[in-house]
Amino acid sequence: MTLPYCVGIDLGSTTTKAVVLAEDGSVLGRGITNSRSNYAIACQVALSEALIAARFGLLAREMAPETLSAFGLLFRRAQYRGQLRTLGTILLRFADGSGLEPAVEAILARMDGEAPELFAEGASRKSDFFRDLAGSRYLALAEEAARGDGLPFDRLAGLFDKAILEAENVPAPEGSFEAHAREALDALARTGARVSDAVSRAASVQLDQTGSVGTGYGRQTLPFPKEQIRSEILCHGLGAHAMFPETRTVLDIGGQDTKAIQVDGQGIVTSFQMNDRCAAGCGRYLGYIADEMNLGLHELGPMACASTRPVRINSTCTVFAGAELRERLSLGEKREDILAGLHRAIVLRAMSLLARSGGIADEFTFTGGVARNPAAVAALAGLVEENYGRLTTNISPDSIYTGALGAALFAHREWRARA
Repeated sequence: MTLPYCVGIDLGSTTTKAVVLAEDGSVLGRGITNSRSNYAIACQVALSEALIAARFGLLAREMAPETLSAFGLLFRRAQYRGQLRTLGTILLRFADGSGLEPAVEAILARMDGEAPELFAEGASRKSDFFRDLAGSRYLALAEEAARGDGLPFDRLAGLFDKAILEAENVPAPEGSFEAHAREALDALARTGARVSDAVSRAASVQLDQTGSVGTGYGRQTLPFPKEQIRSEILCHGLGAHAMFPETRTVLDIGGQDTKAIQVDGQGIVTSFQMNDRCAAGCGRYLGYIADEMNLGLHELGPMACASTRPVRINSTCTVFAGAELRERLSLGEKREDILAGLHRAIVLRAMSLLARSGGIADEFTFTGGVARNPAAVAALAGLVEENYGRLTTNISPDSIYTGALGAALFAHREWRARA
């Protein structure tokens, strides 16, 4: 069986997203990875993840939801272990002759041994990106080794910093889906489940790419012909319209920029404003704040939501973020109050862009990675109602894929035009 598809790739400053569409325009799968120095590999990894999701969609037609969930966790565990083996090979090469080889081998063995717990049903993971998962555990175990065995932590950490850059740019080997699926099936069989025929059928489907379109902050560096590149404004407008057909205003807060977009009833952009001078008020800024507070990026929003007296902050300059934060803390301000003020300041910048683009019309759609942040969502809802009254505000769980979806829709139009 052959399954044709087209793909949209959104190369952002922090993440690369892929959406694959079937011939009828339905979404087959979505994939995401960290953006990295090798843009071609980033695109390949995001597409690979989207195609894995497409195969899981085929499995969903034959498997009970609980069985599919169990298989999915076992598959991700196998995938993680495969990436860990790649990282380990590179780490040991860098460690060769340093005297740190035994410590690195012990750390890697413990990380591999922890994989079942990490991907157990109900387990909490701070991130689904390999760099984040592996980095967190490696550094924690390296610190433990440094304290217990008197080893130099800085050197152990430095090995990881070098190795992960290379490991991230190693593409998944041919047939990796089948290999990970076999490992997952072996583990699932021990529970008594019998689903190998369904997995074999999903793995045997030939996925045939018929077209592609790229967009995003780094679109000019995509390994695509220029006729396959589209403006991120156009892609976000079309993607938001596809998700919510009554959308008339779109706000996208990404890693490096913020876009305020007005669209008509067909998803065609009629007006827009964009901050393209710096990362102030974007996801990158929140990343700097998270680093300064030694928190995960996902922890900022919930902490800000616990505020009882938000601090008034007028500046969201990324350059001075650390100094301003330390000054506020030294004055005795609570972290949650500072964060609440920061989120409000970010949204105020976005409101200014929205006003310059033509204001907010019903329906209003919020997209981008920051749309997953509950404090940003709450601040935006309050300011929208304060300035424009009660409007329908749309936020999709898949909002981070909006640009990639728009790009995929452009690719789909070209595909159908050739048919």
